[in-house]
Amino acid sequence: MTFSTRLKEEITEYNSNPMEMRAELSAILRYDAKFDKSRVIITSENAKIARRIYSYLKEIFGIHMKIIVRNQKRFRVKQIYILEIKEKINYILESLYLYEKGKKKKANKNYFEAFEEKVAYLKGTFLTTGSINDPSTSGYHLEFVFLNKLDAEFIQTILKSIKIEAKVIKRGNRYMTYIKSAEAISDIIKMFHAVNSLFYFEDIRIYRDHKNMVNRLNNCEIANQEKTTQTGMKQMESITFIKENNLLDLLDDRTKTVLEYRCKYPESSYSELAEIISLETDYKIGKSGINHHFIKMKKIIDQYKINLENTSN
Repeated sequence: MTFSTRLKEEITEYNSNPMEMRAELSAILRYDAKFDKSRVIITSENAKIARRIYSYLKEIFGIHMKIIVRNQKRFRVKQIYILEIKEKINYILESLYLYEKGKKKKANKNYFEAFEEKVAYLKGTFLTTGSINDPSTSGYHLEFVFLNKLDAEFIQTILKSIKIEAKVIKRGNRYMTYIKSAEAISDIIKMFHAVNSLFYFEDIRIYRDHKNMVNRLNNCEIANQEKTTQTGMKQMESITFIKENNLLDLLDDRTKTVLEYRCKYPESSYSELAEIISLETDYKIGKSGINHHFIKMKKIIDQYKINLENTSN
């Protein structure tokens, strides 16, 4: 069972109040039902979702429905649940803001003023058109897929009204409203009262964040080590230049000590070099002191090169 399916089934376990039921049913019928003046057909591949739709319709509208179970054998065997409504069609469609005076209505955010009703509408939308990636196998991604752009933009508006940013793109001949933010997806799962799915999602999220942090620290450490090694190699070249050109006597004894220890420990950082010198000699020095001596060495080399150039000219 996929994470998306587990989440949907957990959503069906939460009991809603009558207003939330209507909002949820409004989304389910708008995005997943086929209806005309004589009947409404709702199809679902999930028994728990079909049972929820059935119980909500019966509780709110007091109707009897025909339920058909079919086995689909394409690719793999699975059961399809079909709910057929033939009673109170106009009353149901008008009560759920889908029809008005026999004509189909466009979705309107003003139907749902309460936060709970908006969340319930999103629940119904997710149960019929939504999916979510398993965070343990891929990136964070929650989406709703629609046949037309207006529906995709309407869900984007509903999400924005509850402080969740989503984007709309066209994919093939359909439109997708999607969310990539892990924090936003976590908030939606929390709004859906899917506690087990939330804990699973957050556990994976914490693990991945920790892993990413460790990787960043490792990369930073490797980069610093490479930088330290390159600095040491360049300083070794400068020390060799000093010795080959008999410039060592121009340096004071403490600078000579620093250069001597650099030759012993060419890959050590300034902090490590300062600690070694402080432990092994009577010269107590810090990181800035090490840097100061190498600056002095560089000045002598630069001045020697200038003098050499002037002499040759």
